[in-house]
Amino acid sequence: MIELVKEDGLWIITINRPEKANSLTEAMLTELAEIAESAQEARALILTGTGKVFSAGADLEEARAGLALSPVWERLSSALAALPCLKIAALNGTLAGGANGMVLACDLRICVPSAKFFYPVMKLGFLPQPSDPKRMAALIGPARTKLILVGGQKITATEAYDYGLVDRIVEPDALMQTARDLTVDTMAAKPEIARGIMDLCQ
Repeated sequence: MIELVKEDGLWIITINRPEKANSLTEAMLTELAEIAESAQEARALILTGTGKVFSAGADLEEARAGLALSPVWERLSSALAALPCLKIAALNGTLAGGANGMVLACDLRICVPSAKFFYPVMKLGFLPQPSDPKRMAALIGPARTKLILVGGQKITATEAYDYGLVDRIVEPDALMQTARDLTVDTMAAKPEIARGIMDLCQ
């Protein structure tokens, strides 16, 4: 359900559970975290999904059994955020719930026009992972973060772009090529230069 392809320093991670809206089990999250932790030599990383939804967040059955409170969510987002390479979330569709964490930990986010964004933790009775509101607020500001997390609003791709939550909206058939195009310069640069520039952008 998690696919990894390595292409000369470009790592492409795909969540492949479209029959369940790419909802995430603890095993899937652990595998994603282990990949992120092992990707120290990657020059660039693309995170995407299959089907029409990037991820619906936690698998509902496992969420009820405790997955919503698992530290594995923070483990995954922290591992991605710590990677020195360029990380791109290529969102093939809607992003929901705890899946926001891994996407917020990426450096760039692109999405298809049909994507929606929501994080209904308050409605479900949970706190978000600690780093998620901070990363979201750094991108879109405290008020709009509260609009999503406290107000429970579902926002469109256009609103996400206007807010700064995503950096580009592209048609579905151009999504992966656009993501690849964004890695070209960093893949061609000397690793120490690419990493140095990434550090200066923090």
